[in-house]
Amino acid sequence: MSTATPATRFLDKAGIGYELYEYDYGGGDGPIGLQAAEAIGWTPERVFKTLMLEVDGKPACAVIPSDRSLSMKKVAAALKAKSAKMMDPAKAERLTGFHTGGISPFGQKKRVPVVFDVTVTEVEAPVVMNGGKRGLMICLEPEPGIAALAASVAEVSVL
Repeated sequence: MSTATPATRFLDKAGIGYELYEYDYGGGDGPIGLQAAEAIGWTPERVFKTLMLEVDGKPACAVIPSDRSLSMKKVAAALKAKSAKMMDPAKAERLTGFHTGGISPFGQKKRVPVVFDVTVTEVEAPVVMNGGKRGLMICLEPEPGIAALAASVAEVSVL
């Protein structure tokens, strides 16, 4: 499997160090983030999933732990919007240039506002998130990635 993706190229260009983990992406039943955590042997609270949204009708991205759910009310508030809803998967793929199950917050075709759940600063670092391809995960310190995306950090998830 080639490990060069728009996400890894984004991190390389930004000078951010990372490690890659590959696993057999099955797609199958259950949440993809939890499958990835199990496959690479990491605890779910340190494996983050990327969710594409529409806030007040505009695209945005939320990055939350794989064992949590996104609060639409909290993410709308964090992005100073009135409403939020999940983006249609086909639209998310067109917008990001990634396939669902492989969407990374890094290297998306179109830059959109990004918010990381506050837990990213509370769990043991490094953390893991999608590397821009199904079955490819990026392990990195969260702060440089957050800074490179000019992302915000807020409480946007619930158990």
